[in-house]
Amino acid sequence: MTALIGERVLLGVTGGIAAYKSADLTRRLKQAGAEVRVVMSHSAEQFITPTTLQALSGNPVRTSLWDENAEAAMSHIELARWASKVLIAPASADFIARLASGQAGDLLSTLCPATTALIYLAPAMNQAMWANVATADNKNLLLQRGVHLLGPASGEQACGDVGEGRMLEPADIVSALSGAPKPLTGKKFLITAGPSYEDIDPVRFIGNRSSGKMGFAIAQAASEQGAEVVLVAGPVALCAPRGVRRVDVRSAQQMFEAVMAELQGVDVFIAAAAVADYRPKQVCMQKIKKTGSALTLDLERTTDILATVSGGPDRPPVVVGFAAETERLEEYARGKLTAKNLDFIAANDVSDAAIGFESECNALTVFSRGGGRHAIGQGSKQLVAVELLALINQRFKE
Repeated sequence: MTALIGERVLLGVTGGIAAYKSADLTRRLKQAGAEVRVVMSHSAEQFITPTTLQALSGNPVRTSLWDENAEAAMSHIELARWASKVLIAPASADFIARLASGQAGDLLSTLCPATTALIYLAPAMNQAMWANVATADNKNLLLQRGVHLLGPASGEQACGDVGEGRMLEPADIVSALSGAPKPLTGKKFLITAGPSYEDIDPVRFIGNRSSGKMGFAIAQAASEQGAEVVLVAGPVALCAPRGVRRVDVRSAQQMFEAVMAELQGVDVFIAAAAVADYRPKQVCMQKIKKTGSALTLDLERTTDILATVSGGPDRPPVVVGFAAETERLEEYARGKLTAKNLDFIAANDVSDAAIGFESECNALTVFSRGGGRHAIGQGSKQLVAVELLALINQRFKE
């Protein structure tokens, strides 16, 4: 197996019982053709010795920021520049939290923000720690920043618990790093996300509560699966996923123009944005002053982006809409699917606070042309995105 020839893998080992697997992981990375350098946290040294990993990697193991032998005594910069891939395995809950918050108190946590290489985390912790809200928040934040998660696996743990949190086996980690053919390689995705803001005057606007998180999760998942991704984003406070080309817009008209400009050659269009249906007919150039009488706004329809794309001459092979509903979900979703000639529509009940606007989780019912129906159960938006893409990719195999 030589799938990693030419790769420079920096293996970070943090404290946890799964650190014993790092010896086998180092050996397998070398067998796959990678050059391996190891950085250990001080906690990791309580579980496995640097001597073991030095012997297996063939390179000195670094454990401290203060390495006089490193380039200009700045070992974190030297290692950050050297690596083509950074793999943290095991990645403890503590390390994930420190990486998410930007702390840089040791060599491993300092080199991660200094590198431009892809960063992979193989989490390993007790199942309750993995399910903890703080860990989930940290994980989701890192995913938004383009960090890749490998696992964790589910099963019996060293403490006797059974559940999700086991580190993936070394063979599975090496396989993931080796870049086995990705399911969406060669496909181009155009995705919209977030709200639109329709100005009333220089101070006020009509908007909605969309956070953009679902659209961003889909964009990240598609990119990770090999697709070329263009993300047209309304005003949201989210980082662009790594590898995704982002186009920022504010209004429905700007989003329409951006989508039409990017449509050529697109294989899949996913309209996950919550675009305003109406906008003020006239925007006041000065702030509207409060008076004693009621204020009436004259509204006009915005251009229906999804219907225009689906009915246009450059229609992509697959067009996917979203339906955020508070009642009669299936009736309204199927009506939209038919009226706009869509291939899929993903409907969600935004009246449920657990999966509504601004939440970290979602659940979808996906209706497809021809009467198909597929339920995606409640889970993180990243996991829901992966399952949605699996449905879309199946269309290319039919």
